[in-house]
Amino acid sequence: MRDKKVLFITQAAMIAALYVVFTLLANALGLANYAVQIRFSEALTILPFFTPAGIPGLWVGCILANILTGCAPLDILFGSLATLIGALGTYALRRFKWAAPLPPIAANTVIVPFVLAYVYQFPGSIPYFMLTVGAGEIISCGILGMILFTVLNKYRNVIFKTESPMLSK
Repeated sequence: MRDKKVLFITQAAMIAALYVVFTLLANALGLANYAVQIRFSEALTILPFFTPAGIPGLWVGCILANILTGCAPLDILFGSLATLIGALGTYALRRFKWAAPLPPIAANTVIVPFVLAYVYQFPGSIPYFMLTVGAGEIISCGILGMILFTVLNKYRNVIFKTESPMLSK
């Protein structure tokens, strides 16, 4: 039982770390913030399909990434909440593999435009931001996420073991 908890925490921590690194990379390229956001880290939002550790991993990773990229406190709160909702939705829909990217796309397309409009007061309308954020999420979650999904699905029993090798001995 203890080994399962350690494995869960380790997987969640690794997912959070990857989320931060990929967001920092996208940020360095000028893609992580503003109206059109193509965060490579958002491709990871398909991970709750494979492991429930993806839920806290993505949420904590998003919080840390938003802090490290200098986001406003309300953006840290609501942006991370959008990622959490998306991760929970992906986990809930895990029986339908092609639905994996839909919850994060929907959550971010609905929540992030209000952050851009009201927290950052970017010029533009909510529908415009929904279009731009939605397009970025389709690229990040829908295209990159499903490419990642296809690769990971081949090795799911190796990468996402539900118990550690120590338990089998």
